[in-house]
Amino acid sequence: MPRMLEIKRFVFGPFETNCYVVSDEQQVLLVDPACYTPYEQQQLYRYISNLQSSISNLQLSIVATHGHLDHLWGAKWATETWHTPVLMHEADIPMAHAMQQQYDMFGVRATAEPFPIEPLTANRLPFTVIQTPGHTPGSACLYWPEEKTLLSGDTLFQMGYGRTDLPGGNMSQLITSLEHLFTLPSDVLVYPGHGDFTTIGAEKR
Repeated sequence: MPRMLEIKRFVFGPFETNCYVVSDEQQVLLVDPACYTPYEQQQLYRYISNLQSSISNLQLSIVATHGHLDHLWGAKWATETWHTPVLMHEADIPMAHAMQQQYDMFGVRATAEPFPIEPLTANRLPFTVIQTPGHTPGSACLYWPEEKTLLSGDTLFQMGYGRTDLPGGNMSQLITSLEHLFTLPSDVLVYPGHGDFTTIGAEKR
């Protein structure tokens, strides 16, 4: 039998961002590398190393649901550790390249270090990309229809949705994106970028 989709959540960084490791019998996806400290990086490294040691020829990809700093604290470390770029929607790549501006906006006293980024396309990845602009221009959700599983980034939360008062935010676009997500089956499990899990049915009531 095929190995079921497994999802491991880590809560990392000062903004308590959800970082997910999604795995099956062929691939590991590191979604939103939010590891902020060396201790958090080691937690993630140990977990992924255990997966790789138990399954031969396991492919790893790094995916970002959008380009905000709290979802990318550990991007440089992750890309250097696993020798693969961060994949994100092309509309958010300029934001990620201008990470120092985000650091300055939030008062982060550090120098942002560049990391390799490529456009997110699902033709070589085991999920459907649902574009959900609003929180950022390039916000995207990752959807596994057969498993009824959605990683929603900062578009949809338990009892809430992403803020639109940051540069690039657009409430009208976010409402349209939420309406699109609410057409999914009610029993789809939602794994958001912050906070606890929920379902599409619970959030569209």
